[in-house]
This record gives sequence, C-alpha cells and structure tokens, in this order.
Amino acid sequence: MAALEFLRRSGDEIAPYVDDLAALRIRVFRDFPYLYDGDVGYERDYLATYVNAPRSLAFMVYDGAALVGATTALPLADEEPAFRQPLADAGFDVARVFYFGESLLLSGYRGRGLGHRFFDEREAWARTVGGFDHACFCAVQRPVDHPLRPTDYQPLDPFWRRRGYTRRDDITAVYRWQDVDCAAETEKRLTFWVRALD
Repeated sequence: MAALEFLRRSGDEIAPYVDDLAALRIRVFRDFPYLYDGDVGYERDYLATYVNAPRSLAFMVYDGAALVGATTALPLADEEPAFRQPLADAGFDVARVFYFGESLLLSGYRGRGLGHRFFDEREAWARTVGGFDHACFCAVQRPVDHPLRPTDYQPLDPFWRRRGYTRRDDITAVYRWQDVDCAAETEKRLTFWVRALD
C-alpha cells in the first residue's frame, strides 16, 4: 500500500485524467455483472459530466504511472436525467442527494481495504461540499442464471449493507450500453442503494 499514490481531483481538475479513467472503466466494467463493451469516445462524453460539475470528485489510485483504481461522485442534480428522475419520483429532494458513480479497482489490488476507502472518500466529500442529506448509487441487475455469470461470482450487496446502504428495489434507473456478447446496445435496469448522510 505504501507504494500507491492517491489523488483527489474535482471539476475541471479531472480533465487531464479522463483518458486514464476511460481506460480503467472499459477494463473493469468488461467483467460481470456489467459486461460492458467499452468505447473511448463514449467514455470521454460520459466523464465530461464530472469535468463540468464543479463539485464533483474523482479519487484515483496510481501504482507508478498506472491508474489501478478510482471512484467518482457528484451532486445528483448534476447527473443525467436517467439517474435524477428515479429519485425525484421516489420523493427525494434531488438537490440534497449526492450520487456516487463508479468504484473501479483492478483485481490485483482488491482485498486491501480500498473499497472502504472509496466510500470514505466520497462520503467525506459530500459532507465537505455540504447541503446533502443522502448519498446513493445504483447497480445493474442481472439474472442469477445469466450465461456469462462466473461460478465464483460474489455480489457486493453484503459489503454495501455493512456500509449502511439500503437496497431500494422500488427505485430503478434504465440505462443503455452494449454488452460484450451483443451486437448493439440494450436497456439495463439498475437498482438504487441509499443511505442518510449524518
């Protein structure tokens, strides 16, 4: 752990790291359950949301010159309607919710406590920015019998519950991307997890 470098960037400070973040997202999200067949152009457009949001956060983990982990967050009001609307429909004040984007970590760096560090950093950032009483994120839902589900796959639900998040099956987003085994984009359903920020 001593050799790793941690960087915290916000808003347009994230711009120089976009290509590194895009490459990491493509690599990590190719695995189950996201199965994302990534594209750098698409990634740059997606990450522009964070670059253009002055209160966003990208917390990055470098091992030498290589980005090996990262997590992102921003006020939900700065996110796409696909993620804002489900919370608004469920009665949340969107202006008071902080949205946690991805947590990305290469497999060789897992099991070192970085997953907890990612949540600590995002929750602390939301409190520092101020004015937020809830944090949320969403996770894709795949059938248990999905043909590409690895036999040893372990969902992260127990970890998220230990972090104080509640799965809200009544709040879902619909988003499109292309799976590794598909020729075109298809709709995916993502379930929200929410916790109060104390």
